[in-house]
Parts: sequence; C-alpha cells; structure tokens
Amino acid sequence: MDVTRSGARNTCFFPSSSCCPSFRTATKADVLGKWSVFFFYPAGEALMGSFYMEDSFGLSKEFVGLDNFTTLFSDPSYLETLRLTLVFSLATIVLTMGTALLFAVLADQVNWGGTLYKSMLIIPYAVAPPLAGVLWLFLFNPSGGVLTELLHHFGYTWNHKINGNQALFLLIVSASWKQISYNFLFFLAGLHAIPRSLIEAAAIDGCGPIRTFFLVVLPMMKPTFISVGVLEIMWVWNDFLLPFLVLDINDYRTIPIVVQYLKGSYGQVDMGATMALILLSILPVIIFYLLCQKHIIKGVAAGAVKG
Repeated sequence: MDVTRSGARNTCFFPSSSCCPSFRTATKADVLGKWSVFFFYPAGEALMGSFYMEDSFGLSKEFVGLDNFTTLFSDPSYLETLRLTLVFSLATIVLTMGTALLFAVLADQVNWGGTLYKSMLIIPYAVAPPLAGVLWLFLFNPSGGVLTELLHHFGYTWNHKINGNQALFLLIVSASWKQISYNFLFFLAGLHAIPRSLIEAAAIDGCGPIRTFFLVVLPMMKPTFISVGVLEIMWVWNDFLLPFLVLDINDYRTIPIVVQYLKGSYGQVDMGATMALILLSILPVIIFYLLCQKHIIKGVAAGAVKG
C-alpha cells in the first residue's frame, strides 16, 4: 500500500514546471521558437524595411534612416487617418465593453427565460462582418432607410455619404453591434467565476446591489476586463472590412485602409512607407499586450473555471 502511494506521489501524469524542470525548459524554448517565427522575424523585417526606400520596380533600395517616419508625421492626411482610427477604436471599445457588461449583469440576474435571452444576444456574433455592415447601411440609407425615416420624423437630417461625423458614428455602431456578443460571453463567464459566497457576505455586511457591484464584482473582474480590452484593441485597430464598407475611402481612411492603398491597386507601391506605417500600427497593440499579458492569462482562466 505504501509502495502504491509512493509511486502515485512520484508519478507525473500532467508535466508542469514544478515536477519536471526539463518540461519548463522545453516549454520556454518552444514558446520562444514560435514567437521568433511568427512575431520577431516579421516585426524585424518591418523594422528594417522602414529604414529603406525601394525603387518603383523593387530591384534596389536605399537607406534613408527615419525619413519614412518623418514623411508620415508631416503628412496631414496621415495625421487625420491616425485621429480617425483612434476615435473609432476608443469609441467602439468603450461602447462595446460597457454594453456587453450591462447585458452580462442582466443575464446573470435572469431566472426565467435566461437561455432565450442569452441566445438572442449571441446572434449578432454569428453574422458575417460584411453582412453586418450592409445591414446597418440599409437601416441608415439616406433614401428610405428605416432609422433614417425615424430621424427625419424628429427633424434630424441623416446622410452619412456627405457627413463624415455621421459616417464615423455609423461605423462605430455597426462595429459595436457585431462585437457586443463576443464580449458578452467573456463577461458572463467572468461573473459566473466569482464565488457567490463573497456576494452574500457583502449583502450580510449591508452592501446594496450597486455597492456590491462596484466594490466586489468589478475588482474581481479586472483580469477579464483587461483580456477583453486587449482582444478588442487588436480587432478594432486592425479592422479593414467594416471601415472599407461604411466610409468613403476617398475622404476618410483608417490605418489598414491606408496600408492597402500604399501596397494595393489604389496607388503606387511604396514599401518603405508601408513598412513604417505597419510598424506604427502594430506597436501600440504590442506594447499594451506586453504590459497586460499576466492579466490576460488570469482573465482567460477566469472564464474557464468557476469559483
């Protein structure tokens, strides 16, 4: 019997860093290798390419230092593109996460019809991005859209084709509608992971529902918030399709559209400027991810394990 216990105690069915140091070393080497192939090498190519300027045929290149970055930041159209991308990203993230959290809290409190309620909230995530964009364009069609007619009834003229602010608002609404369901699932899992004993203890101590939410629930959902925020930033900052469908790209462009313009069929190929723009577009996301990666792991784990 003692032999069996001893054997069971020393047996490592699921290797981890505590019982198998070699497994820890192999895991770190494996992660470093994958990062080198899928991140460090492409990022290094973009960094090196941003310091050169190629000729029109791509046969030769000349070292120009920081000229590509200087050209970007001295171009008013790029600064306007950066401003538009920042406004679109921040507004979409705030609207999406705030609405998803509200729906998750309501779903966590629903006892009757909860399955139907949750199913209805998940439906938008099943809609393809092009269909979501076309749907909202149809609703806000200046010549007969349902919501356009409703706005006309209240004396407000809507035409996003000639009004840039209205086009930006339409872009934010359509992008948020698509992503609310995704964030809702994360927040609902995070709420379920909070031990009910803590909420009951707060109620016994005299905390009402609102104080319990802000003093107990929100602090414990911090990892979930950060993980959802990082995923949202990576998605909305690099989103190409919805801005391309909704905005008039002759006047308004986000950073991914400008990258496509520089490299695609709408303009001449400028690899140096393209690499500099790609580097500037991925750096904010990478920095934010590296600063918050431990919270991301906690947030994903909170959605997988119930307390």
